[in-house]
Amino acid sequence: MPLYTELPPHVKAVDILVAGGGTAGCIVASRLADTDPNLSILVLEAGPNGAGNPLVDYPAFFFGNLHPTSSTATFYKSSKPDMVVPTAKVLGGGSAINMMQYSRAQREDWDSWQTPGWSADEILPFARKLETYHGPGAKEVHGSDGPIHVSAGTFVSRRFQDGFVSAADQLGWPEANDLSGFDDRIGVQRALRYTSPDGKRQDTASRYLRPRLEDGKHPNLHVAVESRVVKLLVENGKVTGVVYRPKGDDNGIDRTVLVRRQVVVSAGAFGTPAILERSGIGNPDVLKRAGITEVVADVPGVGHGYQDHNLLIYTYKSALDPEETLDALNRGSLDPEELIKDRHRILGWNGQDATSKIRPNQRDIDSFDSKLKELWNKDYASNPNKPLMIMAPVCLYPAQPDQMPPGQSFALTLFTVYPLSRGHVHITGRGLDDPVDFNAGFFSDPNGIDVKKHRWAYKKQREIARRIPVFRGEYPENHPAFPAASKAAVIDHIEGPPDTEIQDVEYSAADDAAIDDFVRKNVGSTWHSLGTCRMAPREEDGVVDASLSVYGVQGLKVADLSIVPRNVAANTNNTALVIGEKAADILIKELGLGTSSSNM
Repeated sequence: MPLYTELPPHVKAVDILVAGGGTAGCIVASRLADTDPNLSILVLEAGPNGAGNPLVDYPAFFFGNLHPTSSTATFYKSSKPDMVVPTAKVLGGGSAINMMQYSRAQREDWDSWQTPGWSADEILPFARKLETYHGPGAKEVHGSDGPIHVSAGTFVSRRFQDGFVSAADQLGWPEANDLSGFDDRIGVQRALRYTSPDGKRQDTASRYLRPRLEDGKHPNLHVAVESRVVKLLVENGKVTGVVYRPKGDDNGIDRTVLVRRQVVVSAGAFGTPAILERSGIGNPDVLKRAGITEVVADVPGVGHGYQDHNLLIYTYKSALDPEETLDALNRGSLDPEELIKDRHRILGWNGQDATSKIRPNQRDIDSFDSKLKELWNKDYASNPNKPLMIMAPVCLYPAQPDQMPPGQSFALTLFTVYPLSRGHVHITGRGLDDPVDFNAGFFSDPNGIDVKKHRWAYKKQREIARRIPVFRGEYPENHPAFPAASKAAVIDHIEGPPDTEIQDVEYSAADDAAIDDFVRKNVGSTWHSLGTCRMAPREEDGVVDASLSVYGVQGLKVADLSIVPRNVAANTNNTALVIGEKAADILIKELGLGTSSSNM
């Protein structure tokens, strides 16, 4: 099996080099290998091979990838706001460590990119090609024989799921049949996941890449893990090779692989701009500050325009039984080895049994201030299908084991799907380990609209939580510090199920200020980093064109979430998968390789 931590000496030059074995990169390499087995392809991945790691293999352990000692993630510290953003560092990228929630971008999202070849109608075939879908909805918009299975998995906390769906319906968001059918509608759906019906995670390393490394039919496909890309070699405007550092060579001994035809950078919203900038591709001022004097290509948009869906999580006490949440597993009360030995069905569960796309009703809109109302009228009012937020319940208390309270909990997560704020990611030096200049930019929009969205969403999610039959109170530490006499004061504990006739909580101006303060101090990442090498005209801070080619450099493409020009109303894994399939198709046509003969 040609998967190495030390690349064999004979692999000195390849036709195609994929710099970064992330979600999209694994797809690109696999599809190209299918089309022409004689094509020599090398994938360089900075992280380890995740196969055999329970945090990767079993969905229920996903939260462990966020632990500070995780070997499958890198943690980036933002200066503004002061927060940490995790990103995958493992073969398969985010698809190998994420929460596996099935969620597609909407028709309006793809069409908003306004890029030839990337409209919703043009993208739908790739969205279908990648999946084997085991859920409800129209067959013409879902795939039936792709490598990635989509299902409800092996376990559902049915009592909680039913309670959430019912409570959301009481607030005007009814249950939907298929929120991922491209032509979505506002509402709530019982969750589907990137898991097979027997509970296996569906990451691109295990579903695309490894089968080809093991089948004996792709002898020219090579993968080197724990191999960090330093920079690209460019001669006369064309990429000719890649400099990388293999495992064990932290003393600075780098190696080079020559490239005959194409380099595809697929290192994500953090890794891709860093590789380009270390190679002299980017904003000349940024490069100069980092000590890079030779500008290979003047592309000011590199590292510019960072986005991530702004996440807030609110926790609640519950009357759920221990087997209805992941709390016992996360606090260490269950033996993972015994669960694996017994093939326990909870292993195929991520704890998230519903998702929803929500927007305000007219009464809510009437209460908005002038700036938020102006945005609403401009961007949302004429499109009843456009959500303001995504909300999802989780059957766990999301914290490290030593920070978890006793009993069983649930949480409601909320993220802004179209944040107005922007940040940046840049290198500060030539070295792989030089600090990163990272500003997430959350809540930096001048009129504070992103915060106001979350103020509205806090109130709505709280009303849903209070109407779920297993609700037994709120954890004060995870809610705003309302004034003592406030009608919105936190409910620490209730005995028995909530009243069937519940009145909405009343909030004063002081309460709104408390919500805003909490939101600003507690906002976090949704792991949905994107937009740092946008697909747009160069004069609009674009880095790649519609064919994913980097401006000013021949033989170089980018294929990952960094190319997303406008955000999407969805968890972003599906968008990364589609980008991988689309990029492979572009390369197959440009290289004259014909069409792929395999859906595996």
